[in-house]
Amino acid sequence: MHDYFKRQKQTLGVTLNDVQQEAVLHTEGPLLLLASPGSGKTTTVIMRIGYLIQEKHVQPYRIKAVTFSKAAAEDMKERYATFFPGLPPVDFSTIHSLAFEMVRKQFAKEGVAFQIIEGHLDGEATQEGHRALHKKMILRELFQRYAGENITDDQLDELTTHISYLKNKMIPESEWAAVKTDVPHAAKIVSEYEHIKRTGYGERLLDFDDMLVLAEEILAVNETVQKDYQSRYDYVLTDESQDTSLVQHKIIEKLVSHHQNLCVVADDDQSIYSWRGAEPHYLLRFKDVYPTAKILYMEQNYRSSADIVSVANTFIKQNKQRYEKNMFTENPPHEPIAIKHLSSLQGQTTYIVKQLKQQSNLKNIALLYRNNASSTALMNVFDQAGIPFYMKDADHRFFSHWVVQDLLNIMRMTYTDKRLDLYEGVYSKLKGYVSKKQFIELTRVHSRNVSVFDTLLSHVTLHEYQHKHLLECRDTLREMKGMPPKQAISVIRYRLHYEKSVLKMCERLGFRKDYILSILDTLAEIATDLRSMEEFAQRLKHLERVMKQAKFRKGENVVTLSTFHSAKGLEFDHVYMIDLVDGVIPSAEDKKSREGLEEATRLFYVGMTRAKKHLELLSYQEQGGESSFVTYVKELTMPAPKKTRLQGKQEKRIIPPRKSYNPNAIKSRNHLVPGTIVHHRTFGQGQIKDLTIDKLIVRFSAGVKTLAVDTVLEMGILEPVPN
Repeated sequence: MHDYFKRQKQTLGVTLNDVQQEAVLHTEGPLLLLASPGSGKTTTVIMRIGYLIQEKHVQPYRIKAVTFSKAAAEDMKERYATFFPGLPPVDFSTIHSLAFEMVRKQFAKEGVAFQIIEGHLDGEATQEGHRALHKKMILRELFQRYAGENITDDQLDELTTHISYLKNKMIPESEWAAVKTDVPHAAKIVSEYEHIKRTGYGERLLDFDDMLVLAEEILAVNETVQKDYQSRYDYVLTDESQDTSLVQHKIIEKLVSHHQNLCVVADDDQSIYSWRGAEPHYLLRFKDVYPTAKILYMEQNYRSSADIVSVANTFIKQNKQRYEKNMFTENPPHEPIAIKHLSSLQGQTTYIVKQLKQQSNLKNIALLYRNNASSTALMNVFDQAGIPFYMKDADHRFFSHWVVQDLLNIMRMTYTDKRLDLYEGVYSKLKGYVSKKQFIELTRVHSRNVSVFDTLLSHVTLHEYQHKHLLECRDTLREMKGMPPKQAISVIRYRLHYEKSVLKMCERLGFRKDYILSILDTLAEIATDLRSMEEFAQRLKHLERVMKQAKFRKGENVVTLSTFHSAKGLEFDHVYMIDLVDGVIPSAEDKKSREGLEEATRLFYVGMTRAKKHLELLSYQEQGGESSFVTYVKELTMPAPKKTRLQGKQEKRIIPPRKSYNPNAIKSRNHLVPGTIVHHRTFGQGQIKDLTIDKLIVRFSAGVKTLAVDTVLEMGILEPVPN
C-alpha cells in the first residue's frame, strides 16, 4: 500500500478500496469516476485533494473543486477541513458562483451596469438607484400582455423551466420556437424577455442562467480571460456531473483545455434533471471530448444491505443508455424489500402512522415521494397523530393553488350563489360550461341580491343544453349547504363535473394531470372526519402554518419527508417510498419516450438506494393501481419456485413454439390498449393495465403480471375477449 494511504488510515481511520486508491493516484489527465450510490465518492475526492497537496506538493489555491449546489460545496469544504485541518483552504465553489465571478469582472472592465433579477434580490440587486425587478414579475407581465390573462403558478414554473432548458442546452435563439412547451405564446414571451433584459431598463438584467451563458461566451471569445482562468488552476474536480448541463460542461472544458487535469465524478444512473437541461449523454460521450480519459468504476456500495443492493442493481439494468456497471456490497443481508399494496390512499397513511408509532428513533426514517402534493396529506395525518416531522422540500404553493381556491370558492357558493366574485374563478369549470363571453354578459346584467344562475338563465344568451346543466348546478350547490366537506368534495368533483373540466384544461394547457388529481385526492384526505366546510377551511389554514414551521426541524428526532429528487445524496436506516401508483411513477408523460421512461427508472432507483437497512414500497388500489416499477421489483424479490424432479424432466421435453399458434391471437402492438380485456392461455382472463416500450402489465385474477411485448406478439400468448 502507498505510504499516503497507510498514513491516512492511521490518522483518520480511513481505508480506501483498490478503485478508490486508483482514483486518488490518477492525477494527470482526464478521469471519469463513475460512482455508484453509497460508494464513498466524497471521501475519495477529499483524499484525492489531500494527495495532490501532501504528496504532489500542489498549492491548495491551484486546485478548483466545482459542485452544482451550495449545500454540496459546503459539505465538501467541511469534509476537507475535518480530514486535513492543518492544510490551507481549497477553492470550493458552485459552477454558478464561478460563472458569476467571470461575468462580474468582465462587466466591470467594460463599464456595463447590471442587476440580478433572480433569487432574493440582495447584493447588487438592491443597490440605491435600482428599480426592484424580478424575473417572475417580468414574465407575469409579458404573459398578461400576450395571453390576455394572468399566468398560473404552474404555467410560470413551466415557463421558467423552459427558459432554463433553452439556455442550458445552448439552443440558438433562432431555434427556440421549435422547442415544445405547453405555455401559450412561450416563444414570443421568451424572445421579448431576452430583449428586455438587454435593453429595457438602461442596464443589463441577469438571471442565473445568463451567468452560465455569458461566462461560456466570455471564455470562448476572450482569449485573455480564458488564459487567465486556465493559468489559475492546475487541477479541476467536478462533482455530481450527471446533473451538469451542456453549457456548464463547456465552461469546464475551456478551463482545462490547456492541461486536461480534470476529475469528473458522476453516476449516469442517478441523472434525474434532464427536464431542466442536464446533459446525461455527455458522460456517455466523455471519451469523444477527452480521448485520453481514464474511466474508473466505483461499484462497491457501503451504505445498503445486500438485499437492497442486489435488487436495485438489477432494477436499473432495465435502462439501455448507461455505462454497464454492477453495484455490489460486502454488507450482509438484513431483510428483503417489503412491498405493500393498500386499498386506498387513506389505507396507506393509516399503515404509515401505525408503523411510525412503533419507532422511537425517528431521525433515521424517511418517507419519499415523487410529487410534493404527497407531503401535504402526510403532514395532515402526522399533525393529527402527533408524529414530529421535518419537511425537506414542501409544496409551499399548495394552499394558494388555484385548485384549492376553486374548491373553497365552490364551497362558499353553497351558502350564497349571489356573489359574482366567487363565480368568476370557477364558471368555466362547472356543469354548464359557461364561456368567457357569456360571463362578461353576466357581469353587465347581474344584480347583487340575485343568484348568478338565475341571472344566467333569465338574461344571458345560452345554448339550449346549458339551461338544464345550470339548473342542476344551482340546485346541487343549494343541496350541499351544511354537507360534510369530504362528501362535498366528491359532489364537486363528479356531480358538478369539476374534475372532468380541469382534466380537459390540463390537456389544453399542458398541466400535469397526475399533479392536479393528487391535489384533489389530498384535499379529500384532509377533509376526512371533518364535520363542516368551515372546519375544513380552518384546517387548511392550520396546516399552512404547520408546513412553514416544519422546515426548521432539521437535525431533530423527527421523520424526514422528501421528494425523490431532493433525497439524492441522503441516507436513512428506514425508507418508505410511497404513492407508487401508475400514472405517478412512471407518469403518462414518462411513457411517451424511451428517454422519459429511463429517467423515471433512474428516479425510482435513487429512491431505493437511499435506504440502508429497511426499504418499503407502498402503493394502493385507487388511481392507476400498482406502479409497474413495483411490479418489477416484486418479481425480482420473489423466490423462484422449487421444481420437482418430474417437473424438471417434463420441462426438458417441452419446446416453446416460435410462432403464434393461435389464429385469434393479438399480433399487433396497436391492439395492446390499456383497458382491453384479454385471455391468457395460462392465467385466464385479465385486463391490460399499462404498456411501456417493451413491457405489458396485465391484471389477472391470479395477480398483476408483467409480460414482454415481443414475446406476447411473437408467440400469440394473448387473444382479445369480445365485449
